[in-house]
Amino acid sequence: MPAEIDETPSRPAARAFAGSAVAVVVAGAVALLTRQPWLFPSLGPAIMLHIEQPAKPESSPRNTVVGHLVALLAGYAALLATGLADHPSALQEGVSGARIVAAAASLAVTAAVLVLLKAPHPPAGATTLIVSLGLLHTPGQLVVAFAAVLLVTVVDLLFNRATGRPMPLWAAPKEG
Repeated sequence: MPAEIDETPSRPAARAFAGSAVAVVVAGAVALLTRQPWLFPSLGPAIMLHIEQPAKPESSPRNTVVGHLVALLAGYAALLATGLADHPSALQEGVSGARIVAAAASLAVTAAVLVLLKAPHPPAGATTLIVSLGLLHTPGQLVVAFAAVLLVTVVDLLFNRATGRPMPLWAAPKEG
C-alpha cells in the first residue's frame, strides 16, 4: 500500500513563504517611497537564513549586521584601492584585471575578517561582490544598503517572535 501524501501545506513552508514575503515587501515599499536601493540580491539569502534557521549563529542579528558592514566596507575599499570607485559596474564595463583584483580582495578580506570576528554570515560574501563589481558603489548607496540590512533584520526578528520562533535579540547563544 503506498504511503499517504500529506496534502496540507507544511507549517515551515508557509512560515518561510510569509516571512520572506513580508521582509521583501517592507524593504521594497521603502525603496519605492525613497527611490533608493533598499532591495539588493544578498538580502534574499540573509532573509532566508533569518526565517528558516533563526537560532543559528549565522542568522543572528549580530552576524548579519557585522557581516554586511564588513562586506560593504571591504567592497568599497577594494574599489578605492583598484581605482574603480568611479567606474561603471562590471555589467556595463566588463571584467578587467582590476575588477578581478577588487572582487578577489573584497571577498578574501570579508571572509578573513568574519572568521577573526567569529561572525559567519555567508550572504555577506554576495554583498561584498555586489560592491566590488560596482553594482552598488557610491557611499550613499552603501549607507542605504546597510540600512536595508538593519531593516530586514528587525522585520525578520519581529516576524520570528510573532510566530513563536526563537531568534536572539543580538547574538546566538554559545554552543557547547
